[in-house]
Amino acid sequence: MEPATRDALRLSILEIRSLTTVFGPNPARALRSLRSGASDEQIAASGHVIALRDINLRICEGEIFVLMGPSGSGKSTLVRHCNRLIAQTDGQVLVQGLDLATQSPSALRALRRTQISMVFQAFGLLPHRTVLDNVAFGLELQGLAVRERRARAMTIIEQVGLEGWELRMPAELSGGMRQRVGLARALCVETPIVLMDEPFAALDPVIRELLQNDLLELQRRFGKTFVFITHDVDEAIRLGSRIGILDKGRLLQVGTPLEIILNPVSPTVAGFVRHVNRSRAIPLSAALEPRAGDDRRPPSERSVGNRSVEERSVEERSVEERSEDLLLDARQPLEDVLPHLLVSTNRVGIQQDGQFLGLVSRQRVSELLRGPG
Repeated sequence: MEPATRDALRLSILEIRSLTTVFGPNPARALRSLRSGASDEQIAASGHVIALRDINLRICEGEIFVLMGPSGSGKSTLVRHCNRLIAQTDGQVLVQGLDLATQSPSALRALRRTQISMVFQAFGLLPHRTVLDNVAFGLELQGLAVRERRARAMTIIEQVGLEGWELRMPAELSGGMRQRVGLARALCVETPIVLMDEPFAALDPVIRELLQNDLLELQRRFGKTFVFITHDVDEAIRLGSRIGILDKGRLLQVGTPLEIILNPVSPTVAGFVRHVNRSRAIPLSAALEPRAGDDRRPPSERSVGNRSVEERSVEERSVEERSEDLLLDARQPLEDVLPHLLVSTNRVGIQQDGQFLGLVSRQRVSELLRGPG
């Protein structure tokens, strides 16, 4: 099934429709001027800034959706629309079909407690409370009794690797541990959506990678929808089910990490992914040769190099049956096959979940590593 088809079958949990946001003394008037043909310079001269321009975005249940872009691109502004910490000038933000702009202040407070939680880059912990009470704070706001909220908080503390630290104060923790507390607090209130605004940006690379691993594991375990902001393309590719690339308030492209790497829609997007380590970012599944039975071209055109369909079919059976040939998982990165391709003439097969998928195309590996141009 094609990615777009799979995506269409998933439930939308968060939807943004034609969202435009202008900051300044009279945003509505500035927006009318913009739509009447005023230039960005004219808008700026009137004391206004166009923060976001006609954003349309559909985020599906259970995915890690990463918003990526340089500083000032609108990432943090956009994510704060998702729980209406910032109100848009025009357009809609819907959470599970509910238009946030139509909600009363009390309804918005309830929504933030039950539907959307947030993890900030600066941790946002209460310095005078223990780890346990920080994690349980959202449940306290919901009115849960002390014993119940602390029991639930301890369960989450154990799951994020903070057991034994629950009675410590935030000042006694490392940066990575404080960020785990922030994540635990967001998970503890059991909201279906978690917003994360560059949560790992201030951490050193080793701790950052550990927390990325934690996030991926927690997402598998809890199945929550994460909206994750970063300006780091490697982090976006590692974490994202899909990535949205923002620049100057515009959403330039939305796609899977592989789609963004292999098919950037503009030179600007291509520039974001130009320095990605393609050998680590691209899975072996992208280097599959067409299987013999799937090749629908005329017989005279069906070949890879000088090998016929029949020869490829024999080779596929050979890799499946012969233990001396290499069989790798389709989800492994290209770098895992490179040593074998460099020193061996044996064929390399790809499997996933016990099912043989086909053979690695050496030519395709070379093309993927080389990239466009």
